[in-house]
Amino acid sequence: MQLRFVDPWFLLLLLPVALLGWWHFRKRRVWTGAIRFSHIGTLKAIPQGRAPLARQALFVARLLGLAFLVIAFSRPQSGVKGEEVITEGVDIVLTLDVSSTMLAEDIRPNRVDAAKAVAKAFIQGRKHDRIGLVVFAGEAYTQCPLTTDYGILLEFLDRVSVGMIEDGTAVGMGLATAVNRLRFSEAKSKVIVLLTDGQNNRGQIDPLTAAQMAQAFDIRTYTIGAGTRGVAMFPVDDPFFGRRYQPMQVNVDEESLRGIADLTGGRYFRATDRNSLESIYREIDKLEKTEIKVKEYTRYTEWFGFFAAAGLLLLLAEIILGHTRFRKIP
Repeated sequence: MQLRFVDPWFLLLLLPVALLGWWHFRKRRVWTGAIRFSHIGTLKAIPQGRAPLARQALFVARLLGLAFLVIAFSRPQSGVKGEEVITEGVDIVLTLDVSSTMLAEDIRPNRVDAAKAVAKAFIQGRKHDRIGLVVFAGEAYTQCPLTTDYGILLEFLDRVSVGMIEDGTAVGMGLATAVNRLRFSEAKSKVIVLLTDGQNNRGQIDPLTAAQMAQAFDIRTYTIGAGTRGVAMFPVDDPFFGRRYQPMQVNVDEESLRGIADLTGGRYFRATDRNSLESIYREIDKLEKTEIKVKEYTRYTEWFGFFAAAGLLLLLAEIILGHTRFRKIP
């Protein structure tokens, strides 16, 4: 908190107020009574009580009242510093494949859970960007629209699971849905992060057409191919023998994903394990930094009214009590 006086020269008037108080108490011991008696022995025997102290308190009230008025005229203000954050933010749509092959465990604990955990860390590392979430398998839909409420976004991300959408891999539909969420955005930078582990085999829009849509709306797309090279172990739940694992050929369409990234000005990454997936999101986080400008300001509160009212009340109390309860005989 800051304290300032708009008209500090008025504070010089506190000097005569202080001198008045000094003169009053300096001369107090030589004052004489206004009534004279031929013999004052009887008067000396009368107990003084608290009246003299009260009269001194009235004088102190007068001094304080004058001091408060002087302070009020100097216009004291208290200020609180604040910051106004001006951002040229990034609008980001995370687009996640939730087809059945995302249950493969070549990326621990499995592809979809690893992708969710890394995406969660990515979201928590952003501060001023709007982020949305699109999921796709045989179809695609928006799990969470663009928002700065990361708590809600993380709740929607936790609900993502394999089987929530009809199975398949509609990469083009997933990308087109993400483009649709960003096409009216006025952000300085518009970004899609698309993660998939397979080849486009469903949907009415092919990946190249969706990439051309992203290019038309100036949306940069980072694509991630998830899965080891070669063969991965895929869990199968058998009603008789329980869960077992069978080898599955990893068929990431790297050519298509690289083409999407190149066409839109993004980059293609290959995540073969958990560490490489985490490093990819860190790299994207560095590439898409939000420009932040901080404008500092101080908000002042006027204290003139408080000091003026206090001063006037003290002077009024001194006048009333001085002419009633503690009135002096002339």
